[in-house]
Amino acid sequence: MTSLKIQPAPVRKTLSVKASPERAFEVFTAGFDRWWPRSHHIGGVDMARAVLEPRAGGRWYEVGVDGAECDWGEVLVWDPPQRLILAWRIGADWKYDPSLRTEVELRFTREAGGGTRVDFEHRLLENMGEAGAAVREAIDSPGGWSGILAMFAATADAA
Repeated sequence: MTSLKIQPAPVRKTLSVKASPERAFEVFTAGFDRWWPRSHHIGGVDMARAVLEPRAGGRWYEVGVDGAECDWGEVLVWDPPQRLILAWRIGADWKYDPSLRTEVELRFTREAGGGTRVDFEHRLLENMGEAGAAVREAIDSPGGWSGILAMFAATADAA
């Protein structure tokens, strides 16, 4: 008998912000440190700042209060102001794993009235193996991407 493996579905979110696509993209990327929650870090010490380098091939990472850098992944697609794809290389143990690749994609679409619809997807969770379903549950919780994206939206709305 063949066993069927169920792959975790991508985490998808859609939100609207009051900023233009150009401004929303800028807040998400250049303003990354302004809205990323300090509680969401993987380094061994408290996080001093979050960094997202503005180019394909750039890194996204944290800098600890001790100055140490801790990678999260890299920028795969940099297409302002429409699209951003990031490699997320954080494993189920919440540590950086350079051999792991899941993806975070954001699309910024102009809405009538000057706002922006932001479509978010965190995919390839099956690359985490057996832990993928548990990670999906964690990142799809209020303390995961929902809460993080709400912080982004509040910052974009105020911009």
